[in-house]
Amino acid sequence: MSTRQETDFDEPVIESREALVTPMQKGEKPASAWRIGTEHEKFVYRKEDHRAPSYEEPGGIRDLLMGLTEFGWEPVMEGGHVIAMSGADGTVSLEPAGQLELSGAPLETLHETCVETGRHLAQVKAVGDRLGLGYLGLGLWPDKRREDLPIMPKGRYGIMLRHMPRVGTMGLDMMLRTCTIQVNLDYASEADMVQKFRVSLALQPLATALFANSPFLEGKPNGFRSYRSHIWSDTDPARTGMLPFVFEDGFGYERYVDYMLDVPMYFVFRDGKYIDAAGQSFRDFLDGNLPALPGEKPRLSDWNDHLSTAFPEVRLKSFLEMRGADGGPWNRICALPAFWVGLLYDQGALDAAWDLVKDWDMDGRERLRAEVPRLGLDAPLPGGGTLRDIAGEVLAISRRGLAARGRLNGAGDNETGYLQPLDDILARGKTAADDLLERYNGVWGHDLAHVYDEYSF
Repeated sequence: MSTRQETDFDEPVIESREALVTPMQKGEKPASAWRIGTEHEKFVYRKEDHRAPSYEEPGGIRDLLMGLTEFGWEPVMEGGHVIAMSGADGTVSLEPAGQLELSGAPLETLHETCVETGRHLAQVKAVGDRLGLGYLGLGLWPDKRREDLPIMPKGRYGIMLRHMPRVGTMGLDMMLRTCTIQVNLDYASEADMVQKFRVSLALQPLATALFANSPFLEGKPNGFRSYRSHIWSDTDPARTGMLPFVFEDGFGYERYVDYMLDVPMYFVFRDGKYIDAAGQSFRDFLDGNLPALPGEKPRLSDWNDHLSTAFPEVRLKSFLEMRGADGGPWNRICALPAFWVGLLYDQGALDAAWDLVKDWDMDGRERLRAEVPRLGLDAPLPGGGTLRDIAGEVLAISRRGLAARGRLNGAGDNETGYLQPLDDILARGKTAADDLLERYNGVWGHDLAHVYDEYSF
């Protein structure tokens, strides 16, 4: 999640609804300037007993963050607490229960993305080895109850933790017990954004299936391949889901602004603190009638904050965020951006992907999204068949798109090799979740402690 550091009072006040399209318009870039921003989270645990460490304890999360200073990272403070680290590779930040996230720098190639990922993991493992900490690459804590988990000292999380139980049954699970991989991608124009949004939203369930990696809850199989994805089905319906309006005629920046104005607020950031505005309306804020901040109108940073509080399957800010994948091991961190870059950053691939999904009806898209957490690649497609039937074709389109980009590393290899983990899934017919369940029911003898030995970074 976003990490705010200060309030910019030099920003002009937003005086009209029309100004709210500014972040989206400023995101437009020529293809030569398109970049790849990859985010990945991991669970932190104590090696001696697999416990999730608290922020304050010796050798805990605070000490983990500060240990990164030896690699040139600089602390980001909030309320006297170190809540993130800033550096050349982006930001290392904390999710609500201490999940560690790298929000990587905007990079030109997948080769750079994979080097960045490897560098980050080497750094946090070096610090973790000194502190007795390990890192688990899954989409859901496999054995932890909510009450087993610490809470990080970040103001927005306190507001969200209070609000979540008012609007859904699994919002606390989303905050405390999940990890994801995401990729942020650019667009050239409003029309380009629309096509990319539609393709990525329609195919987001395929990404969920391919990266499904959360089949355990509190030490037992949970009946899902991606329980992390299932959690979003009852987190907060006002800010999640498949956004049917994206596929309607006339969709563009202004329609997304209308959607965001209907999403209830969480907070306002002022003077280094988060002010609770949960459930209040940004429309009222525009009119100077926000109960949490009476008489004051928003700045652009307030709107940017608000844009970060919606959680649909694909999210628009000044770029598009792909949000459907579970957390996973190193090679799948590289595979997710490869999958989407291949589909979205080459016009021929983008057109081919749109041809594949453009005739799907909205009921079918919603049914696919609802079934994929449980069924994975066997989830039903609109019009018949399953995701498994189109997965190979989609990967082939992505591979062609990556090849067409022609971005080579020092050895002369293009970016297509990063799709190999997904090729392996289709060749074997098994996702990571299927492999985990097979080992749990087989060689692990229903003892989930083995996951720490075999699925840690």
